[in-house]
Amino acid sequence: MSVNPYWTEQDFEVFETPGLEARMEALSTHVRPKFEALGQDFSAYFSGETGDEFFPHVAKHMRRTVNPPNDSWVAFAPYKRGYKAVPHFQIGLWESHVFVILAVIYEAPGKPQMANQLISTGALADLPEEFVVSGDHMKPEADAIASLGEEGIEKLLTRLRDVKKGELVIGRQLARADAAALDKDGFYAFAEETFRELLPIYRKLLQANEKTAVHR
Repeated sequence: MSVNPYWTEQDFEVFETPGLEARMEALSTHVRPKFEALGQDFSAYFSGETGDEFFPHVAKHMRRTVNPPNDSWVAFAPYKRGYKAVPHFQIGLWESHVFVILAVIYEAPGKPQMANQLISTGALADLPEEFVVSGDHMKPEADAIASLGEEGIEKLLTRLRDVKKGELVIGRQLARADAAALDKDGFYAFAEETFRELLPIYRKLLQANEKTAVHR
C-alpha cells in the first residue's frame, strides 16, 4: 500500500537549495505551511495537557542576511511573544532528519535550577532508549541516552548548569527515509507519543523555574 507522506523528499531538499533568497523561498513554499498546521494542532494539544495556553512560534530566520538556514522548526511555549527564555517544545527539520524535542537553550535565565532539578530527580534516565540528547541546539548530532549512561547524562546537565552556553535538547529523531514512510496520522502519532514522554520532564523544569521566581 502506498503512503502519502507528511514529510516528502522535497521538504528535505529545501536545505540543499543554494543561496539565502532561494532557500527561504523554498522553505516558505514547501515546509512552512506544514509548520503552521503543526503549530495550531500541537498548541491545542499542549494547552489541553498542561492547562496553560500554548502558542506556536514558526521560525522566520529574519536575522539572516547571508548564510541560508540549515534547519527550521515550529516551537511551542505558553508565551505569545517568545519561547527562547523558557523550556519549550519543537518540531523541526534538518536535511537528514525530523526532530521532535524539548529544549532549554542558553537564553533561559533559570538554567542552573533546572539542571539541578533534573540531576536530583534522575528524570532523563527514565526515558525510552530511542530518545536522544544534545547540548547544542545548533547542531544536528545527538547521542542516545542509553549510550551516555548515568555519568554522561550528569556531565551534560552539569554543563547546562555551569556553562553560559550550555543547553539541553532532548527528544526523538526520525531519519529522512523513515519520515517519508509516515502519512500525516502516523507522524502526528509519533510526535504525540514523543511529547507524552517529555511532558513529565517539562513539568520538573517548570517546578525549578517556579522556585527561582519565589526566591527572587
